[in-house]
Amino acid sequence: MDQLSDNIEATYPMSKFSRRSFIMTTAGASLAAASAHAGEAPKIFNPLVLQRADPQIYKHTDGYYYLLATAPEFDRLVGRRAKTLAGLATAEEVLLWNRPTEGKMGGYIWAPEIHHFDGQWHIYFGAGDKGDVFRVRTYVLTNSDANPLNTNWSLLGQVETPWDTFTLDATLFEHSGTRYLCWAQGEPGIHTNSNIYLAPMASPLKLAAAPARLTVPTLGWEIIGYKVNEGPAFLVHKGRIFLTYSASATDENYCLGMLTASEDADLMDPASWTKSPVPVFKSSAANNVWGPGHNSFTVDEQGRDILVYHARDYQKIEGNPLHDPNRHTRLQVVQYRPDGTPDFGEPVKNGLLR
Repeated sequence: MDQLSDNIEATYPMSKFSRRSFIMTTAGASLAAASAHAGEAPKIFNPLVLQRADPQIYKHTDGYYYLLATAPEFDRLVGRRAKTLAGLATAEEVLLWNRPTEGKMGGYIWAPEIHHFDGQWHIYFGAGDKGDVFRVRTYVLTNSDANPLNTNWSLLGQVETPWDTFTLDATLFEHSGTRYLCWAQGEPGIHTNSNIYLAPMASPLKLAAAPARLTVPTLGWEIIGYKVNEGPAFLVHKGRIFLTYSASATDENYCLGMLTASEDADLMDPASWTKSPVPVFKSSAANNVWGPGHNSFTVDEQGRDILVYHARDYQKIEGNPLHDPNRHTRLQVVQYRPDGTPDFGEPVKNGLLR
């Protein structure tokens, strides 16, 4: 096992803590495969997938879970699928799309999300320019095949927003017959890195109305290192809509905030949303999980709501945290308080997810 982890580290540099994660993840995947072979419910081990940040798991009607995430090289889109959440740990990863060598989309590739609607698959992702890797805008790829894990992806175009500014982390949300786009963007005149916006969609690339600005980073825990609200994700439970988002720099201070609205409210009215004054999910020194964020939600085979997120298993980072590759995909069962609000608790330690 030491020789195998040495070979992996030669390709993807790891700290001693990530080496331990690699060993635990490999052992966990073997146990999960053994339990599945024995006819038991597959067991999930954290971290689920190493060095995959900004994870989204999409459960489709074909019975598969699809996982897309940011690769640490920021140069391509990759995906995998499995019939179980545990199976994603060992599922073959497929190259879906390579960035161009020049021009637009030739810079950093971030935070892909896969969605199926109007009879086609769509991947929303952020991409910078070759000459300015941080000039990130949101683009869409489409694919009409039944299985999206192939090379038949074509560029549909760039999402049209009111401003030609830093734009990323687009997600889709369908509610009461309306499909919404929710995303992070820098707005001229507001001195933040990114805020969260919502708008109904007229097409995969066009908005049907002017966007509503739902949250701006102003609280102390949202502005450490950078003034950031990004990575929106939706969770619906017992008559309410919960919108989680990530805040601050992508180091140990990265954390989740949350907005709450009633299901029957006007979602385009910012006054319909209530912002939590404190983070709802943050680093855990006790469990050695740091910088949890950029989440999505799915459901497991038992129908439980599952928080999907990335985090590191060490606190201190040398240099720019974006250049540290060890943001790993992790899962956590969502608990609910008596009043119906989600209680994410603190990130669970590495190992078997219960």
